[in-house]
Amino acid sequence: MMPGRMMDFPLTLTHFLERARTLFGRSEIVSRLPDRSLHHVTYQALYRRTAQLANALRRIGARPGDRVATLAWNHSRHLELYLGVPAYGAVVHTLNLRLHPTEIAFIANHAEDRFLFVDRSLLPLYQAIAPHVRSFEKVIVLDEASPTPGAPAVPGNAIDYEELIGGESEEYAWPALDERSAAMICYTSGTTGNPKGVVYSHRSTVLHTLVSCMTDTLGLSQDDSVLPVVPMFHAAAWGLPYSAIATGSKIVFPGPHLDPKSLLDLMGGERITVAAGVPTIWLGILAMLDQSPKGWDLSAMRTMVIGGSAAPPAMIDGFKKRHGLDVTHAWGMTETNPLGTLARVKNHLKTGDDAAELAIRSTQGYPVTFVEQRHVGEDQKPLPWDGETMGELEVRGPWVASSYLGGEGEGKWTADGWFKTGDVVTIDAEGYVRITDRSKDVIKSGGEWISSVSLENALMSHPAVLEAAVFAARHAKWAERPVAAIVLKEGKAVTKDELTAHLADRFAKFWLPDDYIFIKQIPRTSTGKFLKTKLRDDFGDHLDKNEH
Repeated sequence: MMPGRMMDFPLTLTHFLERARTLFGRSEIVSRLPDRSLHHVTYQALYRRTAQLANALRRIGARPGDRVATLAWNHSRHLELYLGVPAYGAVVHTLNLRLHPTEIAFIANHAEDRFLFVDRSLLPLYQAIAPHVRSFEKVIVLDEASPTPGAPAVPGNAIDYEELIGGESEEYAWPALDERSAAMICYTSGTTGNPKGVVYSHRSTVLHTLVSCMTDTLGLSQDDSVLPVVPMFHAAAWGLPYSAIATGSKIVFPGPHLDPKSLLDLMGGERITVAAGVPTIWLGILAMLDQSPKGWDLSAMRTMVIGGSAAPPAMIDGFKKRHGLDVTHAWGMTETNPLGTLARVKNHLKTGDDAAELAIRSTQGYPVTFVEQRHVGEDQKPLPWDGETMGELEVRGPWVASSYLGGEGEGKWTADGWFKTGDVVTIDAEGYVRITDRSKDVIKSGGEWISSVSLENALMSHPAVLEAAVFAARHAKWAERPVAAIVLKEGKAVTKDELTAHLADRFAKFWLPDDYIFIKQIPRTSTGKFLKTKLRDDFGDHLDKNEH
C-alpha cells in the first residue's frame, strides 16, 4: 500500500472557533431576551468571551472529559458554551428544559454532569431538579443582559456567569484534542424506556457541519442570516450554530419567545434568510401569515427548513403558493447528529408539473453525502426501492451513533453495523424516502398496515383543519383502528362526514378513520412533535365506549 502524504490535521471544533475570530470577527449574533429586547454581540467578542470561559473552567477545576450541562434557551451565551466547553476538552451536555423535572434529573445523573449553566429565568426548574441530582458540583447562572422584573433570585450557592468569566484573560491556549473525543451529549426522547445519551465527537460534528453547508444541502454562507427556531437542547439545534460559525453567517436566536408573531417579527426585522424548526411551529406561522399576508416583509427568506416529523404537503404548498416561501423538508434524529436526508428535486425531475414536484418536496428526501440508507422487512432482509414496499429505515455514516452512552439499547444496531431508526418508510427508485409512520405509531388493522402520517397529511389539507393526529384505538374485531384527533382553524367548522368524504377518494376504505375527536390542542412531546402515546392513553378505548 502506498500511504497518502497529507497532514494528519485534526477535525475539531477549535478550528471553527479560531476561524470565527480571524476571518469573521464582525459577523453578528442577535439574541431575543426574556424582556423581548435584542442583544447584539460580534464573533470577535464571542471569541474573547469563550476564551474567558475556558480560563474560568480551568480555575474551577473542570477536567478533560467532564460533562458540563446547560439548561438554557437559544442565545449567545449558550453559543459560548457550545464552542468553549468542547474546545476546552470537556463535553457540553444540553438538558431539555421541556421535560419533567424527574426526567431531567435522571438524565443529569446518568450523564454524571459536574457543572450546570442555567438561565436565570429557568431557576425555578433548576430548583425542582436540584434535590434529585447528586453530581452537580457547581451551578452557574446565565443572567440576561436585561433581566425581566421579578426574575428569580440567584441561589446563594450559585455563581453568576459574568462574575465567573469577568476577570479572566481574553486569550486561551486551546489544547490539541483527539478528533474522536466527545464534544457534546444529547439525550433522545424517541426511544422506548428511559432517554438515552448520544455522544457526538468533534470529528462527527465537523463532518456534519461541512456537509450541511454544501449547496445541495442547506448551503449556508456568510451572506445568510440564520434563525434556529429548533432549540439548542434538541439535537444540537440541527447543527445550525456550528454551520453558521463555520461560514460566518449572522445568527439570530429567538430566546424563549417562540410564538408565531415573535418569530415573524424576527424574520422580518433581522432579514432572515434561513430558518429551521419542527412542523408545529410552521403550522402556527402559516396560519398567522394567512391572516395577515402583508404583515411582515419576508423577501429575504431563502428557505425554511422543516424537520423533526413529517411536514404536511398542504403546508409546504401553502407557504409557496400563498406567500412565495420555499420549504426544505429534511429528516434526521438525535442519533444522526441529526441530518440524514433532505428533499431536493433532482434536475431531471424538474418537469414544471407543480403537483409532481410537491410530491417530491414532501418526501423526506434522499441521503446527504456520507449517509447510507436501506429499509428492511420483519425478516431483516433489505426491501426493494419501489416506492411502495414499507419497512423499517436503517442508516449508517460518520455521524450516525454507534452506541448509546452506557452501552444501553444494543438492539438498535444490526449485526452488520446499521442503526435501526424505528421509522417505517418506503424508498423509491430515485432514493427518496417517505415516512409512513414510526414503528411505535403504525396502525395494524386486521393484519394490514395503515399509515397515520399519510392520513394526517391529507386531513391537514382540508381548509378547516389546523392540526390532525391519527392514532390507533383498540377494536374488538380488528385489534386496532385509526381515530383522528382534529384541531380546527379559528372560526372554521367541519363535520365528521365531510372529513371522511375528503379522504375517501385518496385511500382504501379500510384506511379511513373510524371516528374523529375534536380537541383544542394536540399534545406534544418535549421537542414539539405530536404525542400520540398521550392520545392512545386518553382515547385508546374510544371506539369501545362508542361501540363503533
